[in-house]
Amino acid sequence: MSADPNKVIQKVKLEFLRPGPPHNQLLSPLTPYIALCGEDGPVTVQMPFEHRHLLMRLRRLRYESDKDPAKDEQRQAEVRDMGEAIGRMLGQIPALLSELGNTSGGVGKMVHLRLSLSAFELGLIPFELAIGTDGFPGSGSPLFLQSRTPISITREIRRGRPLPIEWNRAPRILFAFAEPDGLYVPAQAHLQALRSAIDPWVKIRSPGMAKERVEDVKKILTVLPNATLKQIREACAETEYTHVHILAHGAPIESSGDKHYGVALCSDLDPSKGDIIDGERLAIALTARDSSGNTKFCPTLVTLATCDSGNIESVLTPGGSIAHELHAAGIPWVIASQFPLWMRASAIAAEVLYRRLLSGDDPRWVIYELRQRLRTDAPSTHDWASIVAYATVPSDFENQVAIFRDKQIRRRLEVKYDRIDELVGANADIALPLESAFTVNSIEREREITALCKSIRSELKTWCKEPEAAYSPKIKAERLGMSAASEKRIGIAFSLLAHNQATDSEQTQKWMRASQQAYEASREFYREALEVEPHNHWVMTQYLSISAIPALADKPTFEALPKNYGQWWTAARQITEWKLNKATAANRAWALGTLAELTLLGIAYDVQNFDPIQAKKDIVRYCNEIRALLGPDEFPLFSTQRQFRRYIKYWEREEWKDLALTALKTLGDPSPQGTRING
Repeated sequence: MSADPNKVIQKVKLEFLRPGPPHNQLLSPLTPYIALCGEDGPVTVQMPFEHRHLLMRLRRLRYESDKDPAKDEQRQAEVRDMGEAIGRMLGQIPALLSELGNTSGGVGKMVHLRLSLSAFELGLIPFELAIGTDGFPGSGSPLFLQSRTPISITREIRRGRPLPIEWNRAPRILFAFAEPDGLYVPAQAHLQALRSAIDPWVKIRSPGMAKERVEDVKKILTVLPNATLKQIREACAETEYTHVHILAHGAPIESSGDKHYGVALCSDLDPSKGDIIDGERLAIALTARDSSGNTKFCPTLVTLATCDSGNIESVLTPGGSIAHELHAAGIPWVIASQFPLWMRASAIAAEVLYRRLLSGDDPRWVIYELRQRLRTDAPSTHDWASIVAYATVPSDFENQVAIFRDKQIRRRLEVKYDRIDELVGANADIALPLESAFTVNSIEREREITALCKSIRSELKTWCKEPEAAYSPKIKAERLGMSAASEKRIGIAFSLLAHNQATDSEQTQKWMRASQQAYEASREFYREALEVEPHNHWVMTQYLSISAIPALADKPTFEALPKNYGQWWTAARQITEWKLNKATAANRAWALGTLAELTLLGIAYDVQNFDPIQAKKDIVRYCNEIRALLGPDEFPLFSTQRQFRRYIKYWEREEWKDLALTALKTLGDPSPQGTRING
């Protein structure tokens, strides 16, 4: 899947270099730094801060417990003064001015400023406060808040080789919080934010099934209350977490006569007492390794709701902030706070980050929008500038994000489909005793099914209209095909309702009309998809399939199929065979499944040349190869089984019944065939 070129984020890398080791160097206006940006040559810049003065000014940015932030004029003035000083320094770099100043704004346009810092003392500078100078977008406004040309800033460390990142993994979240020594953290607010963020992907249960609901939540979210480092390490070693969210207080820690900030977790020996964990120890716990020393599991993203987790504090000895250490240890994305955060702001950050990230939004957009949200919802604070992100962005990152978003949408829709199947007794097309499926009354069931269908249709309609679909015929055809498949499942659901749950003839007719309308909509969506991408063999096969089902093809229509669509069937088969010759792994399995289905449909579209004995042999051969390629729980196998099951349960015709049974038997389908529904 390729990203929409109109939404591709422009990357600008700014790197500051100086000779010597990264530590044990103080900031000084006399120290020259080499700034590298874009294709222009290097320029020399000086930082506008003396080290001691900067530390004093940073202390003024810490909120005082006895002072209202809205009335703290000295802190507010410091935020502005430091931002202007940083902006003037950035304005000394001609290439940066050129890159940012010439960027055209517009809907979906963004600049990603990648700040590469090797010197620890530069990590002390709150670049996120920068005020745009003349030549920058939104001159005179905070550079990373202005909306003329949205700019998202991330930090990174220099590496000898790119850090591998796999953004497209099924989300699994670890939430660890600690309240040692009676310290309070807003754990409930953060838990609620995470719980709300994952809700669209949690199985929908009927009222009274709270226990089952909790178990469903645990499949995505693990909570460690009063967490110790040992508990975090063991959890990360046992389970592959994609996201880790840590909520705790920050606290200073002294080592080798130097002071850094750590995370106040609970002690392994006495959970009521605190254990201040530095970045190195936390990184070891989060990146589980096997016996050979290779990283076994590594989270893609860690969020630290911890004051000063992005604060380096001291540059005398090796080791940066907690966020810096985690990123250096190989964690691709670390989002932290370089100043103390208000508790309300930390809860807002958790809500925005996880709701948007799990929905598949690009994290650079999410960080930009988080800053804007904090600026509006916490107007008297500078929490918007406190957010600091260490990030690795490979060349194919936009594509990875697009694929992840696509899968998250499909997973979210599947949760709704599964609930509909449960309510109508289909249970993912595996027949179970009907009375066990109906635990809600008929009025509530119909209301819920109607609401779910409306939600699915609305989401798919929006998905089909997104810019990516307009840009790519392949993507548009795939999404139209998804809409068609959705209507097909809705048609089956209403057909089941009509046959199994209708209390009178009027209700039966009502639901049968709804089923008929859904099937017709499915056929139309497949037709639209074919017009967009005529050579898509899957779409063509599904159009032929839906056109032949009893609900849409009475006897005269069925008998006319060879004349009207026989050439389509021949073309679909030929295209699929061509695809099969070059396909590998899962793609080959999909092509084989399509060929097996086309062979079955030969009884409808190639009547004169159809040989039932040879067709059965071909179906067995295709299905055997599918089983050889895939494990018993892989989706292409399940999907192929489900499709052939429909030819028996919902679209039964004597012409193809024996072939469908042969396919299911060869595919190892474990389910009984269930009740026949002609609809």
